[in-house]
Amino acid sequence: MSGIPGTIGATPVQNVGAYGQDVSQTIARVRAYDRLARETRTFYFDSCKFGYRTSVFKAYAPRLVILDVQFQLRLGAQSMPVTHAELARELGIEVGKRSTSAKVREAVLRLRTSKGMVLDDADHDTWSAGSFFVNPTVEPRMVPQGATGWPQPDGTVKVSAAWLVDHAGIGKGFEHGGAGTSSKHALAITKANATDIKELANLIRARVRVAFSIDLEPEPTFVNR
Repeated sequence: MSGIPGTIGATPVQNVGAYGQDVSQTIARVRAYDRLARETRTFYFDSCKFGYRTSVFKAYAPRLVILDVQFQLRLGAQSMPVTHAELARELGIEVGKRSTSAKVREAVLRLRTSKGMVLDDADHDTWSAGSFFVNPTVEPRMVPQGATGWPQPDGTVKVSAAWLVDHAGIGKGFEHGGAGTSSKHALAITKANATDIKELANLIRARVRVAFSIDLEPEPTFVNR
């Protein structure tokens, strides 16, 4: 998750993750203020209801305000087994093997930088809301031919949202109104205000729905939309 911008309090809301890991693997406790009950509540791991890019905090947003997060980290210099194929290739190891945490961090930063996903004042492609859509999970029969996908334990397949966007005719560097997609990563919407972003996001969703009969869901939370 190296290079992901944001604050500690935001991480449990989205269950932030990348390259085969997410924060639910290390979060032990979250303390939040309940704006409706007007009280401070403590959520231990089981009550956080973490899922793919979701949690109890996202489900009840903006009712719960994160106050602090307690992480439980493993000691040692070795990484967890690398499960993401692209990261494993960058490291020069087989999927499921380990490397050092320092080398994994360096590799993740290289990959994210190559996709315009590490903030850089000189690179306008990095001025974005990150990966704008979550990878949709569908029945195997709905997976488009040639699409990048990852089989799930329940028999469904998680399909690459970036692949769907790119193959729906909205590739890298696409422009619409005042918004556009990154020249390095079709899933990032850049150079725009909120209205322009929403318009382009709606266009992308419509194109993907027509092309593949799959609905994309945004990762960002819209406020007063």
